[in-house]
Amino acid sequence: MTGIGAARIGCIAGLLTVVLAAGACLAAPEPAVPGKLPAIAAETPFGAYLAGRHAQEEGNYRAAALWYEEALKADPRSPELISRTFDMEAQSGRFDKALPLAQKVLDLDGSDAVADLVLLLDRVEAGDNAAALARAEALPDDGLHRYAGPLVLAWTQMAVGNLAAADAALQGLDKFDGFAPLKYFQLGLLYDFAGQPDKAEQYYLKTLDVTGQLNWRLTDAMANFYLRHGRPDQALAIYKRFVAENSGSELAESVMANKPVGVPAPLIGSAKDGLAEALFDLASIVNRPDTSDLALLYDRCALALRPHLAVAQLLLADLLTADDKPQQSLAILTAIPANSRYAWSAQLRVAANLESLGHIDEAVAQLQAMAAQHPDRASAEIQLGDLLRGQKRFVEAAGAYSEAVRRLKAAGSPPHWALYYSRGIAYERSGQWSLAEADLEHALELKPDQPLVLNYLGYSWIDRGEKLKRGLKMIEKAVSLRPEDGYIVDSLGWAHYKLGDYAGAISYLEKALELVPDDPTINDHLGDAYWKSGRTLEARYQWRQALAFKPDKEDVKPIEAKLESGLPSTVARRSGGG
Repeated sequence: MTGIGAARIGCIAGLLTVVLAAGACLAAPEPAVPGKLPAIAAETPFGAYLAGRHAQEEGNYRAAALWYEEALKADPRSPELISRTFDMEAQSGRFDKALPLAQKVLDLDGSDAVADLVLLLDRVEAGDNAAALARAEALPDDGLHRYAGPLVLAWTQMAVGNLAAADAALQGLDKFDGFAPLKYFQLGLLYDFAGQPDKAEQYYLKTLDVTGQLNWRLTDAMANFYLRHGRPDQALAIYKRFVAENSGSELAESVMANKPVGVPAPLIGSAKDGLAEALFDLASIVNRPDTSDLALLYDRCALALRPHLAVAQLLLADLLTADDKPQQSLAILTAIPANSRYAWSAQLRVAANLESLGHIDEAVAQLQAMAAQHPDRASAEIQLGDLLRGQKRFVEAAGAYSEAVRRLKAAGSPPHWALYYSRGIAYERSGQWSLAEADLEHALELKPDQPLVLNYLGYSWIDRGEKLKRGLKMIEKAVSLRPEDGYIVDSLGWAHYKLGDYAGAISYLEKALELVPDDPTINDHLGDAYWKSGRTLEARYQWRQALAFKPDKEDVKPIEAKLESGLPSTVARRSGGG
């Protein structure tokens, strides 16, 4: 079953990725139907059920919920229909529809954490803190939703005024690897809300200590704290550190231009706000490909409690974009008012969604207008460069990147290594090698041993017949750093091919093909290596595979020529880069 029940969580290690971007608006409803289904689907309960299954498999939870509702009308006691309808209503954020089914789900399965959570949200909204606490205490301490329990219990304990119990509840996060940053951040919010500034600051600083770098949500909380306690210089220092550590990001630019003036309202104004924040933070942590359904559920829960929590609204838009729903994401983003603190971030995402929809000219126009409107900001130029590079408009891309570099330097914010790497690719692809080499070497100075840069620069040297030994060592190092990256392994194989080591080339290219079996360039490279080794039948098979995987238009005729006449003088092409 896809949706909530399909998610799997492993150990979540690393830093607390609370939010790198933010925005404000309400989610637009999802389409009522998952595409053009046969009309017969709605004529029978079984047809509605099948349509619901189809929509669920497609990830269209809103449509799935509507189809299951139709089927449930005909068979209201069906355990499967009750469970599926409830799951889809919750996953699509229709908690008013999920609520009447929640108790029925618990009657079927008393350990269903989502049903308990929906009932808990209802009690929080009703102000029935004792009942909400009872629901929190009933949440399971194992299974998919085991991470939510300590957070929910902490803030429901705060709702009844039990600070010690709330603190104790958060200690339950110690059972999970990688959750120390979340625990300390929540403790900071908890004691800040409780009016104990010394302990709040202690935990905020502890969060920063264990993460080692400021993310936006921690930055916002600490700056808010310092401003409310008459320490504006420290608030400014926190903002400046965030800007320095996140050069070129849209928040790094807009934060300094939109800092709160005077004494701001507390980040957490009630225990209900704290619970919404906790669920949002958890959604941010589990926002990974294998647990995106959980992220969607927790983020919708956060918005059910606090509909105008801007960062949660933008996370919802990002989740929809990642799930290939750019139209729905656009509906969210375009509703954000122009005077919002997060409007800049939202507008950048509008351009990204336009690009994914194939509206390239509109996306370019939007980014150019943004860059002209704010000549002191670089992020629109960076995104424009990325878009143009993706369209193989390399000269224009290099120009956009150069403008971004100029703006960052003018603002006293050193450009990130990735910007020089991106511009280096654009220069190399547009035939400006001396400029490309300088950028790629500078990127390595800023970020030594960065595997992408090592791979690109090392390969470029070998491809040009320059610095062969150094180039090969760089690619070998890149492979050692990312041994499961099929594109980098392909580069190493192709480097051996260019150096005449066809046996070595075949070894690495076969490994690359195992890692990325459907890439046309890797198949093409392997075909060339087979041909040079006298394995002509296998070579032609790989070239046919390369054509089947739809290579770039300019690569089709050379591959067809090889199938017809064998290997001519080969011109190397890159895979997976640029």
